[in-house]
Order: sequence, then C-alpha cells, then structure tokens
Amino acid sequence: MTPNLFLLDETRAWLLRAAEDLAAAAALTAPATLRSGLFHCQQAAEKSLKAFLTWHQRPFPRTHNLTVLSGFCAEVDVSLDAAVAPSLALTRFAVAMRYPGEIEEPSIAEVREWLAVARTIFDAICSRLPQETHPD
Repeated sequence: MTPNLFLLDETRAWLLRAAEDLAAAAALTAPATLRSGLFHCQQAAEKSLKAFLTWHQRPFPRTHNLTVLSGFCAEVDVSLDAAVAPSLALTRFAVAMRYPGEIEEPSIAEVREWLAVARTIFDAICSRLPQETHPD
C-alpha cells in the first residue's frame, strides 16, 4: 500500500469511527441512555480531530482532551478554531459519564444540543479533508 493510500485509509478509519459515534449518540437520546449519548458526542468530536491530524501527518498524544487536540489542529488550520471552540466543553464527558456522581443527569435537549455540536466539528473536519476520506 502506498503511503498516500495508507494515509487515506487511516484518516477514513478515524472518520468512520466518528460517524459511528454520531449515530450512537443520536440513537441514545432516550431517558435511559442519555449519559451514553453524551459520551459518544465527545468521542465523535475527538475522533474527528484525530482524523484531521492523521491526514496532516501530525502526531498526537493518547488523550481525550479536545483542547489539546484542537491546539494541534490549529497549528495546521487556524480557521478550525471557530468550529471547534463550542466542542471543547465536551471533554468532560469522556470520563465523567462512566462513573456515578460525576455529573448531573443530562436532559434529552442537552444531549441533542451536544450532538449538534459534535456534528458541527465532524462536518468542519470533513469539509477540510478529501472526499475519499469521508465515510459513505
């Protein structure tokens, strides 16, 4: 596999996972699954940023921190800041949603709002990457 094809495949793999997380978050907007919905919103944003960094061959640490990842993205494309800024607060849902007492029970409206934020970052990233990297 040529390096360019490898890069396309790796970037596309990140975007596929992000799209899966968006779909999971959308499906988890029932009262019993709202915490999981927020977790998947965070994961979609995180994986979208990692796809962008992968495409631009920028190394990134193993982190769930969207501020850290967006900082690396801004080094490549400062115009991403406006799209990414609202998603930075999603970082808290990477871990807090897994443990009792870490965060208040979210509402359906809150999960839907965060889902819209996650979709915005996904779309912003996709708009800056070649069509071949986009999920079908």
